Amino acid sequence: MADIHPTAVVEEGARLADSVEVGPFCVVGAEVELNANVELISHVAVAGRTRIGAGSKVYPFASLGHAPQDLKFKNEPSRLEIGNDCTIREHVTMNPGTEGGGLLTKVGDGCLFMVGVHIAHDCQIGNNVILANNAIIAGHVVIGDRVVIGGHAAVLQFVRIGGGAMIGGMSGVEQDVVPFGLVKGDRAKLAGLNVVGLKRASLPGDQVRQLRQAVSRLFEESSSDTLSERAQSLREELPDNPLVDEVVAFILDSSRHGICRPAS
Repeated sequence: MADIHPTAVVEEGARLADSVEVGPFCVVGAEVELNANVELISHVAVAGRTRIGAGSKVYPFASLGHAPQDLKFKNEPSRLEIGNDCTIREHVTMNPGTEGGGLLTKVGDGCLFMVGVHIAHDCQIGNNVILANNAIIAGHVVIGDRVVIGGHAAVLQFVRIGGGAMIGGMSGVEQDVVPFGLVKGDRAKLAGLNVVGLKRASLPGDQVRQLRQAVSRLFEESSSDTLSERAQSLREELPDNPLVDEVVAFILDSSRHGICRPAS
């Protein structure tokens, strides 16, 4: 049986695994699902159709699953799904999806959300993502695996951030960030590759060298070809490099805001 503090409120209908711990003054809604070894430390509010995966830990004053901050939301049956082994620190807010975004906000496994992070409606967050203090993610944003976002950064709605990318602190991200990219600045610009992340991933050295050369060619200002044309050329030249292919596929995919480029 779940360990529920006497001051906590768990509404009838909530599904709690036997190993769940619900600390003082928490509130858990009737449609919430808490899986094995989830811990709500204290003063946590979980509402709506929210599922929290096994082993995740939520710190005081986090608010998960309450209605999205979208005037178009009309109480449609949307959901928030949080993966396994996530750490959600104090004052984090995460909202469920909306009809306009597929009715689902989804967070992967092994993520760390530091104090004050906001994940808006209909976001899709990958695995092993780290968001530092007060990072703000607007609606419909897609973030790949192993992305790191610095403190006080803000990401515009519908932006895509490719896997392995890093966003500098206090950056405003208004365009899509290529996989393994490093962007920074008040209005963020591409500043190179996330070299630290590439090293930590222990990727083959020859693939990384080709990736660096490929990205340099992709954003070469002197070229008369479009970015898409250069991406297609690289796909034909380096068909056996999965890192280059990931960047090329990202560029050739549809983009609402365009691709973040180096400062001119």
